[in-house]
Amino acid sequence: MKTRGYAATAKSAPLIAFEFDRRALRSNDVAFDIAYAGICHSDIHQVREEWGPSIFPMVPGHEIVGTVTSVGSAVTKFQIGDLVGVGVFVDSCGECEECLRGLQNYCANGMTGTYNGYERDGTTVAYGGYSNKFVVDANYAVKVPANLDLTGVAPLMCAGITLYSPLKHWQAGPGKKVGIIGLGGLGHMGLKFAKALGAHTTVFSHSPSKESDARNMGADDFVVTNDPKTLAALPANFDLILNTVSADLNLEDYLRLLKIDATLVVIGLPGKPYSVGAGTLLSKRRSLAGSMIGGMPELQEMIDFCGRHNILSEVEVIKADYINEAYERTVASDVKYRFVIDASTF
Repeated sequence: MKTRGYAATAKSAPLIAFEFDRRALRSNDVAFDIAYAGICHSDIHQVREEWGPSIFPMVPGHEIVGTVTSVGSAVTKFQIGDLVGVGVFVDSCGECEECLRGLQNYCANGMTGTYNGYERDGTTVAYGGYSNKFVVDANYAVKVPANLDLTGVAPLMCAGITLYSPLKHWQAGPGKKVGIIGLGGLGHMGLKFAKALGAHTTVFSHSPSKESDARNMGADDFVVTNDPKTLAALPANFDLILNTVSADLNLEDYLRLLKIDATLVVIGLPGKPYSVGAGTLLSKRRSLAGSMIGGMPELQEMIDFCGRHNILSEVEVIKADYINEAYERTVASDVKYRFVIDASTF
């Protein structure tokens, strides 16, 4: 399948127009025309080899939404014309305990990333969603509700599930106090989901200018974190705090805000390890945990939840030739709150 996209040809190289072939349709595959592809900060990390060696040429992109154009002979889940979404991974072993529990994102044998890796044959390079067409095993795609505006759907495939999963796992809901550290591409999704689940939600941000946006998205409280004394003055009554930022924060300041048996979940990836004193955890039996995206059943649950509550990512839609500028603006936190590429411009 002849495909047009954008690719990085070397470490930190600008992304340029790139033509390549998608695989022929297999019996369990679904093919679709991409409508929009989100830009995730992890795309930038991998293009710049900030997480280790990468495979070039690289077509990034794991926030993908589009319309089905053909289905394999064994596919019953999709029909031509359906709206479809693909996220961070496109395969897993399907046999380990985690996969059998629907936690393919934690596959014991390693999930197959949507790009910058090899498919499970060990030789075929996986190309991502910065392109106009896609082919994927139907078991690793989700149905997208028709009532949702597709421009805001693509980031749900990564940013959305990354926040939905821990909120559900740690049972955010009515009567619970949830804190969201950071109001960026991840944090604003956490705010929307926490409110829709019925939790009292507080946003912690170092940017006072974001308070208006946070309130408009449903925040009950907004705390400016520039002065550590502000955090120290807050009561220890949070049930759950999600850290969505990748900055080197002092987690002690936030752990102290947790009530007994409460949890702080690390979602962002900082450049160096956190330092946490054992006493802060011991004093109220607090927990420090991590969470990474979600499995396929939860990804479908999340997008269905978005359909019922009309939850979308806040996006700035761009053309393909603006990707490199969008990368620089993403690094500078100069976007509200996610860039999405119009795939018709590839």
